[in-house]
Amino acid sequence: MQAVASFKRWLFRLYGPEAAPIVLTQRRVYVLPTGAGLTYAAALGLMLIGAINYNLSLGYALIFLLAGLGLTALLHTFRNLVQIEISPGRAEPVFAGESAHFGLQLLNRRKQGRFAINLNLVGGDAISTDMAADAVTSVNLPLSTHQRGWLRPGRVTLQTRYPLCLVRAWSYVEPDMRCLVYPRPEASAPPPPLSASGEAGGSRSGKGTEDFSGLRTHQPADSPRHVAWKAVARGQPLLTKQFTGASTVQVWLDWNALPPDLGVEARLSRLTRWLLDAHAQGLSYGLCLPGRTIPLDQGTRQFQDCLEALALHGT
Repeated sequence: MQAVASFKRWLFRLYGPEAAPIVLTQRRVYVLPTGAGLTYAAALGLMLIGAINYNLSLGYALIFLLAGLGLTALLHTFRNLVQIEISPGRAEPVFAGESAHFGLQLLNRRKQGRFAINLNLVGGDAISTDMAADAVTSVNLPLSTHQRGWLRPGRVTLQTRYPLCLVRAWSYVEPDMRCLVYPRPEASAPPPPLSASGEAGGSRSGKGTEDFSGLRTHQPADSPRHVAWKAVARGQPLLTKQFTGASTVQVWLDWNALPPDLGVEARLSRLTRWLLDAHAQGLSYGLCLPGRTIPLDQGTRQFQDCLEALALHGT
């Protein structure tokens, strides 16, 4: 198997991630007849035998015309794919179990459009696109995720059967791109451990219990005392009251505070759920992992730092 894999890498020039832009030169595009193309060739062969047997001049003319049509289709199929330039785009982080989308930028420098270009990743769904003349086309290739950490998409297959589906032209590329996969949040985690710290003087900030500041969507970790029962009685969905005061609610997402019987991935899954809940409630939170501690803070930057630390823990 290793010898076969090595032969395929040599044959199709698969040497790992490639620097952008990747150009599909003539030596990188391969062409073979499809099932319809083989049937077409077999039919021409039978027609040729009949024309020879009965000495049909018009039969020869028809056969040569159809054979020329097939060769012309082969040339156009090849030209539909060759000299495309591929550059990697963005790949937004996702949670394990979701589909990652890897962006690609396809540049067509010709004055003619390209049609029915199919792209797909190994294990992903195929995407079909047309390319306008002298323009850049953006595509997003989906790929299922199963575990946290950095995900590299691997080989991308570009192929086309345009215009007559008699031949298939294809090529392989491997753009240098990756996507960060966060741990899958636990579906039914217990409420996160909350604590409150006082603030002496100054302006009030955070979520306290003194002054009413508004309503927000109810979270499972919210206290029943803060539920807006009057709004529920009027037929509105379950809402939670928010307050500002002299105390700030804090959450320490501590690896060592979790039950000892939880495995590594289960711990990361629970910490991810608590992190999502704390961020949604606007709390101040910090993260403690073996070998790394992120201090208490709030905001998008803190949220992304904590998610990245959870995704890359131990990798």
